[in-house]
Amino acid sequence: MEVKKYKDLDELIQNCPPHSIIGENYIRAWAKINSPLYDRIVCAISGGSDSDIQFDIVWKCDVDNKVDYVWFDTGLEYQATKDHLKYLEEKYGVKIKPYKPVKPIPTACKQHGQPFISKNVSEMIDRLQRHNFQWEDEPLEVLLERYCEWDEKKQDWVGCKNALMWWCNANQSIQFCIDYNKHLKEFMVANPPKFKISAKCCKYGKKDVLHKLVNEEGYDLNIFGVRRSEGGIRSTSYKTCFNEGDVCDSYRPLFWYVNDDKLTYEKHYGVIHSRCYTEYGLKRTGCAGCPFGRDFEFELEVIEEFEPKLFKAVMNIFDDSYEYTRAYRRFCEEKERE
Repeated sequence: MEVKKYKDLDELIQNCPPHSIIGENYIRAWAKINSPLYDRIVCAISGGSDSDIQFDIVWKCDVDNKVDYVWFDTGLEYQATKDHLKYLEEKYGVKIKPYKPVKPIPTACKQHGQPFISKNVSEMIDRLQRHNFQWEDEPLEVLLERYCEWDEKKQDWVGCKNALMWWCNANQSIQFCIDYNKHLKEFMVANPPKFKISAKCCKYGKKDVLHKLVNEEGYDLNIFGVRRSEGGIRSTSYKTCFNEGDVCDSYRPLFWYVNDDKLTYEKHYGVIHSRCYTEYGLKRTGCAGCPFGRDFEFELEVIEEFEPKLFKAVMNIFDDSYEYTRAYRRFCEEKERE
């Protein structure tokens, strides 16, 4: 299906499907992208399904071609994703500029640790490991005295306090407690990790790259894909689709979309996704074989079948995390049978 560039919002809305979220979304996106407040806009493209829809929305609303499209090449990307990015460049007649990580994923994992379960879990474990935590099932008060220092000026504990509160389930929201992942504390007490755990590969692979790019290039609006319905800490950290920043504002065009909205958009506008979805059968893309993926076992089977060179790479990088995750899942299954 031929993609059309619009110069008029009314024409764009008239061509929308009879679907309120999509129409409202276009009105909001048009206002943000064409606002005189923004001279330089950056939009991160991943090659994933959400990103495909975001790209289509942004390109259609960008009357003056203010938007620069970028892609963060982590080094663990599917060839199918790379091929899809070339297809997108041809479809929209734009250049998607690749950016390398601050630290390659193999280096980040070797130096700082491998990802495990989720970014928040990995971050908390990382903080505890850096304080030589012994995975003790003790009250928070005991652990604070053991692993933190009292700051008289702040009248508070400093060190790994937040991580200890996570470990002791002392936060108000269960989402920020270790019990958010069932039986994880019991498992780690019985099976302390023998390798470093960290989410730094995400930080050095994408987050720091974007911050550097925004500062060096002087972008005043950053567009990226987060959907509230996805859940998880990343999506719940935002309350709306837009927020102002000290250096650069942020806009999330798909924030209010649910899966049905995506399907309606894809069908109406003929959005085509990469072979990761259409041929490999994956439900998500991103860094290949990432241990954060709930279905990483299936993903590994897919990688081994379709991209065997990539399979060797991810096994070398994440093997410890895969085995630890498998042990944790077996532990949970045994607990459920008790």
